[in-house]
Amino acid sequence: MRVVFMGSPEFSVPVLEALAEAGHEIVCVYCQPPRPAGRGKKERPTPVHARAEAMELPVRHPKSLRDEEAQSEFAALGADIAVVVAYGLILPQAVLDAPRHGCLNIHASLLPRWRGAAPIHRAIMAGDKETGVCIMQMEAGLDTGPVLTRTETPIGATETTSDLHDRLSAMGARAIVEALNDLPNLTPATQPAEGVTYAEKISKEEARIDWTRSAVEVDRLIRGLSPFPGAWCLAGEERVKLLRSELASGTGEAGEILGPLDVACGEGAVRVTALQRAGKRAMDVDDAIKGWSLPNRLT
Repeated sequence: MRVVFMGSPEFSVPVLEALAEAGHEIVCVYCQPPRPAGRGKKERPTPVHARAEAMELPVRHPKSLRDEEAQSEFAALGADIAVVVAYGLILPQAVLDAPRHGCLNIHASLLPRWRGAAPIHRAIMAGDKETGVCIMQMEAGLDTGPVLTRTETPIGATETTSDLHDRLSAMGARAIVEALNDLPNLTPATQPAEGVTYAEKISKEEARIDWTRSAVEVDRLIRGLSPFPGAWCLAGEERVKLLRSELASGTGEAGEILGPLDVACGEGAVRVTALQRAGKRAMDVDDAIKGWSLPNRLT
């Protein structure tokens, strides 16, 4: 098939690679424009942009697809289908209609649960037992289109967003290749009206840990926000990101350190197993606490 690929972050890269390996003709790759990053604020291409150039594929990164020129350029590609995964721009109807078989989206949730921007974070933070990948026929609404295939997977008790991100990316790559191979035989299923939830973007205010909450909630927050933006707290006056955790036994005042880094919550306790101190790299707790004079309590 003649495929237009539309994606931007690291999550999308395995999908691009899988489509090329499966023998599809990638006629163009669309991604977000390069943006200033790092200390020097030099423009940095997205992971998809960098990988596409390494694969010697043509790349476009318009700021918008709403103007007629951009839409005409897209239509002129004569694509059989567009595959969209974490692209970052809204597709106008003219773009959705241009490929012969329309546009397929790879969404990292079991729709209609967790439509929107942060489905992996939200699934862990909500304590979902399972998630998955849906291949969806795109329409004008936000993740409202009919679903062609769905692949389910359990969420591990200590799994972080980073862990789940990598698994779902690989699952999405396999699922889209299978879907394109079997496209004439797939029957789109309308999403049910019941069970719709929205995965809103993560706000800065959500990332600070409130130790008065239950250990179950704190553990989900730490794992759900790892590695980015990272749940954080204060150890004395030092801001620390907590990156991995599990439930632990023990009781005490909220925020009290009970063991090497077991921390009491409003109900129960969590064991922090990885963290990142200010100005340092992420480390396992055993390495992080060497030579560190910890306070008696985290706030």
